[in-house]
Amino acid sequence: MKQFYSLCFLFFIILPSLAQNSPSVAKYDLKKKRLLIQASSMYLYNSNQGAIDADSAVVLACKAYKLPVSLAYDEGFNDGSYLIGNDLIEKGKVNAVKKLLLKSKNEDRIKLLLQLGNFYLFKPGTKPEDLQNAFLYTKEAFDLSHTLKIKKWQHQSLLLLGKYYFQANNQTERKKYFLQVITECRKQNDKLGLAGVLDAYGTLLSNLDPEKEKILQETVSLYASLGLEEKRIENYMKITTIYFWGGKINEAKKRLYQNLADLRKINFVHQQFAETTIVYIELFQHNIQTALYYALKSVKRMEAEKDYTFGDVFYMRLGDVYNHYGHHQEALELYKKSIEIGRQTINTGTWYKSFFSAVAALSLKGKTKEAVDYINSMTAEFPPKSTFDKMSVAYIKANCYEVLKDFAKAEKYFKETDYYAKQLNAPETFREVIHQYIIMALFYIRINKPESARFYKDKVFALSKTYNQNYNSEALQLLLYKTDSIAGNFKDALAHFKDYKKINDSVHGVDKNKQVDELKIQYETANKEQKIKFLNDQDKLQKSELQKSKLLNSVSIWSLVLLLITIGLLYNRYRLKQRNHAKLELKEKEINQKNINLRHLLDEKEWLLKEIHHRVKNNLQTVISLLNSQSAYLDNDMALSAIKNSQHRIHSMSLIHQKLYNSENISTINMPNYIRELVEYLKESFSLGQRIRFELKIDQLELDVAQAVPLGLILNEAITNSIKYAFPDERNGMIYVTLEATTENHYLLIISDNGIGIDTDFSAKKLNSFGMSLIKGLSDDLEAKFSMENNNGTILKIEFSQEFPMNQKRKVI
Repeated sequence: MKQFYSLCFLFFIILPSLAQNSPSVAKYDLKKKRLLIQASSMYLYNSNQGAIDADSAVVLACKAYKLPVSLAYDEGFNDGSYLIGNDLIEKGKVNAVKKLLLKSKNEDRIKLLLQLGNFYLFKPGTKPEDLQNAFLYTKEAFDLSHTLKIKKWQHQSLLLLGKYYFQANNQTERKKYFLQVITECRKQNDKLGLAGVLDAYGTLLSNLDPEKEKILQETVSLYASLGLEEKRIENYMKITTIYFWGGKINEAKKRLYQNLADLRKINFVHQQFAETTIVYIELFQHNIQTALYYALKSVKRMEAEKDYTFGDVFYMRLGDVYNHYGHHQEALELYKKSIEIGRQTINTGTWYKSFFSAVAALSLKGKTKEAVDYINSMTAEFPPKSTFDKMSVAYIKANCYEVLKDFAKAEKYFKETDYYAKQLNAPETFREVIHQYIIMALFYIRINKPESARFYKDKVFALSKTYNQNYNSEALQLLLYKTDSIAGNFKDALAHFKDYKKINDSVHGVDKNKQVDELKIQYETANKEQKIKFLNDQDKLQKSELQKSKLLNSVSIWSLVLLLITIGLLYNRYRLKQRNHAKLELKEKEINQKNINLRHLLDEKEWLLKEIHHRVKNNLQTVISLLNSQSAYLDNDMALSAIKNSQHRIHSMSLIHQKLYNSENISTINMPNYIRELVEYLKESFSLGQRIRFELKIDQLELDVAQAVPLGLILNEAITNSIKYAFPDERNGMIYVTLEATTENHYLLIISDNGIGIDTDFSAKKLNSFGMSLIKGLSDDLEAKFSMENNNGTILKIEFSQEFPMNQKRKVI
């Protein structure tokens, strides 16, 4: 009942968020909206592994984000300015557009014809009559643009005709029209037109076509030279997809990280599609911590934005990481959440995969019978539709029955898996099919059918050759080790076992050197026995037979004795296990209660620390206010200056406590944010305007409050001195602040200006001035190396080490 209310609550949260565009989408301009459609549709197409076509993925993405489908295809003739008939097309009022067409002439008529051709060509579930309409309207647009001699519309008409022939599966005509536009654009040095046609042509090519990468690389270069960053990023993602399905996983991963950086630069919020793909790759490569970081990041981004579009995808991916980590219960809850979102909102095709993963989580928890019941109930209510899903259902059933040791049913469903796997012949399903063949081969080894195991092992290598990809995994090396062992090929078995152990240790961190040693002994023993066999004569063989007979009798007797002892030990073990189980359950309840109490204590401690920082900040603000009130009764400039300086120093400390109060991390200060706010405060205090400007270069550092406070005071003193004395007579100038990590846990703070400089031959008076004494004293507190020099202005350097490097480990993942 509790789960039911939780799911209902989740349902009512998600539905309002899907009723309208998220704030981030509403703020996007036309270019970013198009990039969002392309990024999300590319992800949907790839994650469904060929189960839906590219156009259906686009329609689904547009529906999810409440964007018109025409935005994905009308780029050549819709630049965001007024486009005749566009509002009617977006509303689906095609008859109204046709009436408008009867009254239109010249360029307006061409624009309407292209929009109608576009509408019919990319209409979901395209029928033959729709294709025919698309051709007629596009052909008329070309004829009219040719008559009016307008190159732009000629090119757009030819491009649409090329897309039409692609839909009509006439690849010869398609290539002819695209190449015609490419040739003309090159002759006219029309970079924008060339980029557009290469983009369209390259997108339609298969990921296995070697020309595709070459064409898209040129497209990326052209868009970069034109400053069209959104289009450059879009085509960069298309090339990443080629690497992903082409088996160049490391190159694809490298490009995905670059893609994230590019999206941040243009303030594109929807980075979760790249992040969740990174999770898939890192998980595949057993980099669990990195996978968990990005899985949590994508879910937190989604929840922070309250944009649950495709939420089933991101909850499923986080569940995969938890399942891999061994946290099967947490994974199961996430899979159920993914399934609920997928069933109640837009069906992306992902929630059915969450169902498969939920079955795996149940089985790993030791609830395999419950998993089988879950499979049967779900498939009865939601039968698998695609070939891939049918294959996956058969595969998870086979695995469950193998765990239950019902080998007859397991073999039945493995054969059904093979039946559907043979129907899948796309690179998008290559990894799943090949993995399932490996598991099937291992199953046949387990039930002592080596010929069947060899049959599926051969299928694995045949598929790898077909797709020209080198596939390697822990399961494959285990299969090769076992098949070579059965064949008596212990040398190769040893090599494969080493590879298996290497992968297994990287995943589980388990030392299995003992098994390697045993395999070595087995291999060496086999060689020795083979040599002995050739040396033994007939007499020794006869003696061996006699010894074997005697040994057999002894073994039979002792086997019976050992069997009785084993039965007794097993019964004793069973009774002991029952008693231990009862004790463990009791202990577990005690531990759980203690954990709850500790969580309460920790929450109270963090709340109290935040309250302390809040009160310290308020007290410091009160001191500042008191000093401000005191200054109203003073007419001594030196006293007023001292009070002002004190206020600045107190504010630098107050700002730290404010940061700690507002931050979830109550032990460290984010230095870039703190220094920027301190500088802004000093600029406003001295009313500098644009006379003195600041250049800040601050690394992303988190420092303990014990170091942040003296650093803040040093910055306050140094910047205040530069503002007061470095630029006399209202001169203009620059103040530079740099904080960087020179080596691990060692940092350098530089505060410099391009003012009149300071005399480095300090007098005793200067050395004993309060400001300089404060800086030197604070440097000593930091155990820092302090230096000052005059080089086209004053340069102050503070070199120090991080006091508490372990705090870095306290960051929330």
